Amino acid sequence: MTISARIEEINKELPPTTRLVAVSKFKPAEDIMEAYNSGVREFGENRPQEMQMKAQTLPPDIKWHFIGHLQTNKVKMIVDKADLIHSVDSIRLAQEIDRQAELRSITKNCLLQIHIAMEETKQGFTHEEINEGMGILKSLKNIRICGVMGMASYISETEQIRNEFRALKAEFDSLKEKHFKDSCYFKEISMGMSGDYRIAIEEGSTIVRIGTGIFGVR
Repeated sequence: MTISARIEEINKELPPTTRLVAVSKFKPAEDIMEAYNSGVREFGENRPQEMQMKAQTLPPDIKWHFIGHLQTNKVKMIVDKADLIHSVDSIRLAQEIDRQAELRSITKNCLLQIHIAMEETKQGFTHEEINEGMGILKSLKNIRICGVMGMASYISETEQIRNEFRALKAEFDSLKEKHFKDSCYFKEISMGMSGDYRIAIEEGSTIVRIGTGIFGVR
């Protein structure tokens, strides 16, 4: 099946409330352009240097999403390239994004990455950390907090995955109620990848990040 055919099939499954981000990491420009020519305008990258290079050479109306773990010393490479940074997983990182955005006189859209998986290796704030740090996060002037992101456990047990996505939706609802009730920006729940996006949609995802399901196995 071609890239464009896969995109067509996925689009049939997406409700109007869920956007598709095509995860294009490690993929060449011609593959990205096939997806682009099929109507996709939002692409996800997880390496700062790769995003920087692609943003300079591919169509300017592409919205780039940074979806990988971001080191503070790499923020300056992508802060003016990424339309949305999904993976803000620490106060320190948020402060550095804020600092780099201020230097460029921009406001950067960000999601707070919440740890929902069983694997300890996955990054993200715990429930306690996010609530303890909210005062600092809300004080940052050049960051716009637009919602949350999470990655489910890499397992085949669909109920466990569903429960993890439900936990992320509950965290989103709690943060909205406590801290962002008056924000028109706090509306995104980025969850669901190639293997579990259907469950994520059922549990309230507004952004699914699909790579293999579009571009094939790396």
